[in-house]
Formats: sequence, structure tokens, C-alpha cells
Amino acid sequence: MKPTVRVVAAVIYDDQRRVLVTQRPAGKALAGQWEFPGGKLEAGEPERAALGRELREELGITVAAARPLQTLTHEYPERHVELSVWMVDSYNGVPAGLEGQPLRWEHPAALRALPLLPADLPIVDWLEKLELTATHNAN
Repeated sequence: MKPTVRVVAAVIYDDQRRVLVTQRPAGKALAGQWEFPGGKLEAGEPERAALGRELREELGITVAAARPLQTLTHEYPERHVELSVWMVDSYNGVPAGLEGQPLRWEHPAALRALPLLPADLPIVDWLEKLELTATHNAN
């Protein structure tokens, strides 16, 4: 039986409606692929606490307001991933790759051009639908 890994991921927009993605560094599983920032929960750690800790450790930002968006699961060959996706509505600081990881701000429609983690693709689907709704409502 494969191990289950519980993970939090953040959707963070900038003022141009682009979202932040990070590249997995060399030495980690799936190195070179892009993902939404976040990471593994520690034993007994609440999801919101893990989100704050991971974004502080990886990006140097402090989450001021966040809300859960969706829960996803994905089967990798070596593990089962349970992914809790959060919308970060506000934060303090400027995101930086504190673990040496490259960062990019991309419009949701451009994310499919990146080698994105398979577990994160449903987040892109959701973001594209959100953008279509926003565009439709603006017209």
C-alpha cells in the first residue's frame, strides 16, 4: 500500500490577476516541475497552520487571510497525495524563493504551458473557470 501524504497548496494572486507558482528544486521528487506554493503537513498540524508555516519558510511571507478552496487527491506511482488548496486573500511581505526555488507570476491561462505537477492541474481547471466567470460577468 502506498503512503498517503497530506499537503497544503496556496493560490496567491498579484494585482495583475496572475498567480504565483514555484519550481521544484534539484534533489526533490519531480524536480524541475512547477507547482503552487505550499508543502507537507506535520503530524497533527492543522491545515491553516501548515499553510502559514510553509509560506513563511518557502516564500518569507506571513498569511493574513486565507480560505479553503477545495480538496483534491492524486495518485503518483510512489504515493497517494491529499491536497488541501487555499486561496490566500492577503499576506504581508514580498514572496521570494528562500529555498533557492525559482518563482513565476503567471496568468491562469498560461499555466498549462509550464511542466506543472499533475496533482496541481485541477487547480488550473478551477482557476480557468473562475477567470471565464469573471470575464463573462465584466461584459
